[in-house]
Amino acid sequence: MSVDPPKANLFQSMALGGCSACFAVNFTHPIETVKTRMQVSGLGIGETASSLYTKEGIGAFWKGLGFAWGREIFYTSIKLGAYAPVRDFLGAGGDAPFYMKFFAGALTGGVGSVVGNPFDVLKTLAQTNKDASAPLSTMVGAMYKDQGVAGFYRGVEANILRACVLNATKMGVYDLTKGYVTDATGWARKDVRTSFCSSFVAGFFMTCTVSPFDRIRTNLMSQPTDKKIYNGFVDCAVKTVRNDGVASLWRGFIPIWARFAPQATLQLLTLEFLYTSFGFKSI
Repeated sequence: MSVDPPKANLFQSMALGGCSACFAVNFTHPIETVKTRMQVSGLGIGETASSLYTKEGIGAFWKGLGFAWGREIFYTSIKLGAYAPVRDFLGAGGDAPFYMKFFAGALTGGVGSVVGNPFDVLKTLAQTNKDASAPLSTMVGAMYKDQGVAGFYRGVEANILRACVLNATKMGVYDLTKGYVTDATGWARKDVRTSFCSSFVAGFFMTCTVSPFDRIRTNLMSQPTDKKIYNGFVDCAVKTVRNDGVASLWRGFIPIWARFAPQATLQLLTLEFLYTSFGFKSI
């Protein structure tokens, strides 16, 4: 008689979630760098990538990677790793309504974004810094001098909204899709084929829902340190639409999808692998 494996507790799950995220970001960070540059410059993907390589070298694609690791440790460990324990605590496991799964994802995503916001700001500044003669430490020092600690929480409202929408979509769709895949194919929930299909579907829907929030967040976080162009999320959204049109909110859709799909797949496959390796129940 087989015995179901135990569920990872909150801290165990967060630790495994952080490890899986740090592993995945090494491969997807260059795509995000191109996406961030596209959102700021308005150039196409080919032109942006070519300019980045020609003017700044191959290493520029990994600008801000250290801050990305910090972000994954403090942000993704909560939004990804805490999802299953929080979902189960809320009674949203199994055949619970989809909105309960989305709520669990939104809750962990929102909390994680508050903790990880300083690393998001630093990562965005590093990715958008084209002047090699102006090191990031100088930019950070100027931002702290002008804005204090609040500078590291610039764009936090956009980041919280983005994280809630992102994680609700990512974990909710992933969780639901696993149920559909197992019913349609007979594969187990912990089967790597189930995880791969479910995470790929989640990556597409994440791109559709998150792109506008991602664009606004980038605008807020990349504005000059010595002056504010936007006064909060709503002001930034209005000015962005007024200046560039509604469609501009989905600018960078292809690189966002090119990042989200493999990132979600790598993160979730790695997390499921770690759950299994440590003898815990899968998502």
